Amino acid sequence: MIRDEELTVTIRNQGFTLYELLLTLVLVAIITSIAIPSFSNSLARQRQRVEIDALFHAVHQARKESIMRRKVVSLCPSLDGRTCSPSEDWSSGWLLFENKDRDSPPRLDAGEPLLLQHRVGDNVQISANRKGFTLRATFLRATNGTFVFCDPKDRIVPKALVVSYTGRPRVARHKTNGELYSCVD
Repeated sequence: MIRDEELTVTIRNQGFTLYELLLTLVLVAIITSIAIPSFSNSLARQRQRVEIDALFHAVHQARKESIMRRKVVSLCPSLDGRTCSPSEDWSSGWLLFENKDRDSPPRLDAGEPLLLQHRVGDNVQISANRKGFTLRATFLRATNGTFVFCDPKDRIVPKALVVSYTGRPRVARHKTNGELYSCVD
């Protein structure tokens, strides 16, 4: 037979005190305030890297296509993904196409094959010192120039994609004189 004393179970309070709860919330707030700006900068760096890589590969593809086709291949900025823009702002996107009529600055005309089209993400600003880049077969030089990739909120250092006369791109943080690249306002 079971006695009443054996059935009695002691229940302990398993909650937190108000002091423990407030201390935990303060620690979470401090850690979050430190982590969010760092995460924002990491995200901006990643977005910049994605667009640099996309344009880097587009220049390589243009160089390869011009050699394989033995034709003139051009890159131009595009606002709508269908026509070339007459500006030096590449922030909306670009087109890669075979430039049959060799116009300069390059324009995508009817009958010219579109090889690549790219739309740039919202939080990256790209400017160039050219309205277009033209790559020719091996016996002629390519258009050289520089693209500068910036964060509109200035969270990260600008980087540049420099295209040589041979059509080879390289990524740089500094100009040849040692100065940092700067963004167009």
